[in-house]
Amino acid sequence: MPTKASPKSRTAPEPFDVERFLASAGASRRIVQYEPHAKVFEQGASSDAVMYLQRGSVKLSVLSRIGKEAVVAILTPGDFFGEGALAGQPIRIATATALVASTVLVIERDAMARLLRAEHAFSERFIRYMLTRNLRIEADLVDQLFNSSEKRLARTLLLLARYGERSGPENILPTISQETLAKMIGCTRTRVNFFMNKFKKLGFIEYKGRLKVNSSLLTVVLHD
Repeated sequence: MPTKASPKSRTAPEPFDVERFLASAGASRRIVQYEPHAKVFEQGASSDAVMYLQRGSVKLSVLSRIGKEAVVAILTPGDFFGEGALAGQPIRIATATALVASTVLVIERDAMARLLRAEHAFSERFIRYMLTRNLRIEADLVDQLFNSSEKRLARTLLLLARYGERSGPENILPTISQETLAKMIGCTRTRVNFFMNKFKKLGFIEYKGRLKVNSSLLTVVLHD
């Protein structure tokens, strides 16, 4: 009596590896190394490429006409930036500065556009990233309008530590100064220093060479 063939086992597809794809896609691109505090690009410069952060940490900041600086994002490995070039943005509206030694993959605007049209998996990954970041920007605006500076700082620290994206109760932050944190949440460095000391005393954060953020800091964000 013939036996019924057993169904073939199916394995889950591997997640799309953006960095490996970019390294082999043949796009017009170059890898650039930046020392700490070096400018990746400056506000007002020509916008002709999209960047992908491979290693390190990059700060995005905007300078007003009266010289006031606002920090709009701290980027970590795996983040895209400079994507305004794809939307016809002629000049950079922000300055990108390496906080630590960083490696950036620079992809020319036309080459990036071709990749998005031709490579479905890459296009899907890029669009998902941009949608997630837009949701983050909306949440940042609500946070700025309605939450206290203490809650804004706690939320910023959790986001910088990528809370919920990694396993384990502790996450280490990229190198960042209290002055930069103050510019991110819209308050003074003195206030940031006060809250950081408070968080440390309560065990929400730890200083051991680098700053560690414990998941217990979430209680500050959730507290009414």
